[in-house]
Order: sequence, then structure tokens, then C-alpha cells
Amino acid sequence: MVTTVNDATAGARALGASRTFWELIEARAALTPDRPVLLQGDRSLTFGELREAVGLLHSDGALDLDATLRSRVVEGCLGRRPARIPIPGWAAPYDAETARLDALLRDIGDADWDAQVRLRWFEKERRTDRWTTVGGVISHLTAVDGLLSAALGLDDPLGGGAPLDPTERTEASWAAGGSPTRAVREPWRAQSHELIRTASFAGRNVAETSVSYGSFALPLQDALVDRAFECWVHGWDIAEAVAYPYPAPSAAHLHLMIDLAARMLPAALAGRRRAGLAGPARDLVVPGEPGRSLHLEIEGHAGGDWYIALDSPAALGTRETAVAQVALDAVEFCRLVAGHISPAEAAAGQEGDREAISDVLFAAASLSRL
Repeated sequence: MVTTVNDATAGARALGASRTFWELIEARAALTPDRPVLLQGDRSLTFGELREAVGLLHSDGALDLDATLRSRVVEGCLGRRPARIPIPGWAAPYDAETARLDALLRDIGDADWDAQVRLRWFEKERRTDRWTTVGGVISHLTAVDGLLSAALGLDDPLGGGAPLDPTERTEASWAAGGSPTRAVREPWRAQSHELIRTASFAGRNVAETSVSYGSFALPLQDALVDRAFECWVHGWDIAEAVAYPYPAPSAAHLHLMIDLAARMLPAALAGRRRAGLAGPARDLVVPGEPGRSLHLEIEGHAGGDWYIALDSPAALGTRETAVAQVALDAVEFCRLVAGHISPAEAAAGQEGDREAISDVLFAAASLSRL
């Protein structure tokens, strides 16, 4: 709680009664940046620090800042007074990435909404693409995020009876919406806020709620990480189209995205094997027992080590049973999973069973979708 506020009223008279409170803070910070404005016990906040903090949180600010600044400011505020209803850790990446994309959308001009955006993914053993506008990308995100809304009992933006497959939902949204404009931002942002709010109030009670994507399903805690990943990737696509800087997510959030992709690889590999696109299983084991594995080493602050079961999703991947190793930079791995690069283009350090390495890299690319 704030226990002392300096003479803001007297300051307002001195600096001009016509100023807004924010203008007063800016003016006072220019005159006396080191003067305390808020005191609590032995802690204080100066006019200069308050101007910096509010500036970083201001929704209409430009994005030419360190991508971690917003989260650092929020963490600092929460350190002083924890949130009454905290956002679950598994929803934090979605909260951060939707906020970053929203800041980009607020910052671009009206003409930029018609910019052509190239969406890329991996399909039928090759990289493919589709062109749309910035508004088309936001309509796509709204349509697919609607799967999570429906799972939580919220309104589906496409209405009842809408398809579950993400591509079919996107096509339906594009067909119904004509040529999307800046007007699509507010419904998308309202939906993302409602998802975060609902997940935060329900917390662990909804973490395991199943979200169906048609051909597969994810628990809500994984689905929100998946949507955070797609929000970042498509924010990146938009930024490329309008020549805007758009750095990677924070290391902690990027790690959660990589972890989800790594956990999905055994099932993706099994699906490709059933389709005749991967080598045969060589050493089937009892579910839960160690089986042949690939050591996936992701480099950088967001990285780590994962052991991918090769012969069955039910097997346990371990260091001792690894027959191959692949080393990739964190962002490079995410580009592969997003379908922005092909397995052949992935700059990977490779050692061991060549078939296993190829199968896992292609399985990673196959996780991508429109």
C-alpha cells in the first residue's frame, strides 16, 4: 500500500492546472527526477522511476525496446504487491505474446493492415506458404484461439457447429469476414483477455481441460503454450511484412514452447511412421520402459536437453539409450517447428544414427500448420 504521496496538488498548481496527471509526472520528472513520489516503509519510487515504469507499460508505446522490459516492469510491480489472482505459469507466455503482438498492431499505420504477409508451414514433405494481409493473420489467430474459448465454456467466435480443424476454421473465418481490416484487432484482443482471465480464476481446476484440434487434443495448459508460440510466430510474420523489429520471447517462455514441441515429437514421429514417412520401429519396449532415444540438445538461455523416444510414444527416452544427438539453437529449432525452415536447412550439429536424426527433424517440421 502507498503510505505517502508527495504534494502532487501543490505541484499541479506550480506546473499548470490544465495538465493531466501523466503530464504532471513527466514535467515533475524533468525538473526533479530523483525526488521521491511514493514511499512505503524503507522503499521509495522517484518521479524519474515512475515515468520510466508507466512509459514501458503504456499500451500505445513503440516496440523499439528490449522485449523483456514489459515483463521486468510487471515482475517488479508484482514483487511489491503480488496479484490477488495470479496468472498461472503455463498461461504467462500467452499473456506476454498477445500483449507484444497487440503493441505491434497498435503501432503500425492503417496502410500496413493491407500489407501482404507470408504464412509458412511444412506439408507433404515440403515447405509451403499462403499469402494474406495483417488483418487476415489476426482473423486466423482469433479463429484458432476460439477452440480454447469453447473448451472453457466461452463463446466461440465462429459460433456453434464450427469445425475443429485449425485450417478449416481459418478458411471459414476468411470466407465469412471478407477482407479483414484494423477492426479485427479489438475482438481478438478481447478474446485473449477473456481466455487469460478465465484461466487465471480457474487455475489448476482447468489446467487439464482437453482442447480438441480435430485430429489431436492438448490439455489447456499445453494449448495455451501452443497458442503463445503461434502468436509469436505470426507476430514475426507480420513484423517481416511491415519491416518492424520483433525479437524472440523471453528465455523462460521460449523454454516452455520448446519443451512442448519436444514432448509432442514422439507422437508426431509415430504418426509419420504409420503414414510410411519414417523408418520402422526397431526396438519396441513395454510402455514406460527405456527405449531407443535421440538426444535433442537446444542451445542458449532457453535451451536444455530432451531425450526423444524413437520407437513408441509410450517408451521412455533416456540418456543411456540415446543412439543419436542433434544440437540446435533455440530460435532455429522454433523456426523448424514453425515450418519457416526445412529439415535440410536446419543448421544442426548431428552425431549418430542418421535415419533417427532425419526422422526427428522431419517430425519437428511436421508439427507446423497454417
